[in-house]
Amino acid sequence: MAKLTMIAAAAENNALGKDNDLLWHLPDDFKRFKKLTTGHKIIMGRKTFESFRKPLPKRVHIIITRDTKYKVSFEDCIVVHSLEDALELVANEKLAFIIGGGEIYKQAEEFSDCIELTRVHANFEDADTFFPELDSKKWQLVEEKYHEKGQGHSYAFTYLTYERKTTN
Repeated sequence: MAKLTMIAAAAENNALGKDNDLLWHLPDDFKRFKKLTTGHKIIMGRKTFESFRKPLPKRVHIIITRDTKYKVSFEDCIVVHSLEDALELVANEKLAFIIGGGEIYKQAEEFSDCIELTRVHANFEDADTFFPELDSKKWQLVEEKYHEKGQGHSYAFTYLTYERKTTN
């Protein structure tokens, strides 16, 4: 079974986005996302996929949609109709990523081993998509790195790495 990592950037109030777009522009976070996910399969909902201008290079996109007629004409894009179908496609991978959106994160959390969360130090009350609240009984913070506001970054943020706690 693949190590499954959820990767997201979420505000203090867990806001992810509004109208199928991000609420901030954080170039260093984009670079980190690219570095971590390149060469791996990425699982996402249809709306997340459609928020890209084109598929992300050097990654296989697994797109989840309930729409059985939905088609994508790009290479390295596979359409499935459930999270379970997506997980089957990554079963033999060393590592795969869940990249959104909010509903997919909620469904995938129970199957995930790790969370790479960029915590944006702001609140966005008008957001329409949110990251799930993390249960400290299930997740342990293992690494954090603060990034100041400035140099093209409208907000300060912190990279947080969580691992699933093992139960004895």
